[in-house]
Amino acid sequence: MRRIGLALLLACAGAAVAQPGARPVATRTDFQLTGAATQGGLLVGTAPAGTVALKLDAQLVPVDADGRFLIAFDRDAAPTARLVARLPDGRTVERALTVAPRAWRIERIDAPMRPTKSTEAFLAMRKPELEAIAAARETVTDAQGWRQRFIWPRIGRISGLFGSQRVYQGTPGAYHGGVDVAGATGAPVVAPADGVVILAAADKPFSLEGHLLMIDHGHGLNSAFLHLSRIDVKVGESVAQGQRIGAVGATGRATGPHLHWGMKWSEARIDPMLVAGPMPNGL
Repeated sequence: MRRIGLALLLACAGAAVAQPGARPVATRTDFQLTGAATQGGLLVGTAPAGTVALKLDAQLVPVDADGRFLIAFDRDAAPTARLVARLPDGRTVERALTVAPRAWRIERIDAPMRPTKSTEAFLAMRKPELEAIAAARETVTDAQGWRQRFIWPRIGRISGLFGSQRVYQGTPGAYHGGVDVAGATGAPVVAPADGVVILAAADKPFSLEGHLLMIDHGHGLNSAFLHLSRIDVKVGESVAQGQRIGAVGATGRATGPHLHWGMKWSEARIDPMLVAGPMPNGL
């Protein structure tokens, strides 16, 4: 009897202690998102607890063990998108996203577009370069730089905006796929975030990009640095945010020394300025 009474007393005491002010453990039942849901923008989020698969429209999105993930929107992204998380019991959690449009800098030129040099010799030279770039972007690494707050790889005057485009007598040319930062040849370029080098055209510059360096930041997010005068890292090498990776140059098809910084998430081209924020010192 004494043992039963003692057990009952302890159980009651435990219940009495647990009730006042007790808060149940929170479980994520919806998405948590931060960032810019806009054309050329990027969102970092946390999926509902227990998510076993996540899609942005029809695209599968990697999700880490802690539920963290990354999505981004192309320069010409549609005005709406949908996130769908599938839970272990087959239920789904959905979030409709409104993708804000942006006013791109469009320059209309009252002259026909100049024909490009598409000789057989050029196309033959260009083919392996494009294949190398495509293969690099297919590379999957365990880089975690996508979780960091990005910095500018070069501090300087912005001389070219992402998304700007020329229209020749009503015919649009290709839009600018990155941000240009002015700088003298040899000026240092640093890694904007942690990553793994997936392409380094150090020995032979590419016909258009020149000495091209590409770094994977994980989860399908990568950076490309064009027209470099030199490359200081090698394929497969892990780099840390702020580490020197190369130098400004004018190699490839460039009219003068500058850094072209382009970013992609999967097939979506995104605006580095939305990732790194305004250029420091108002440059």
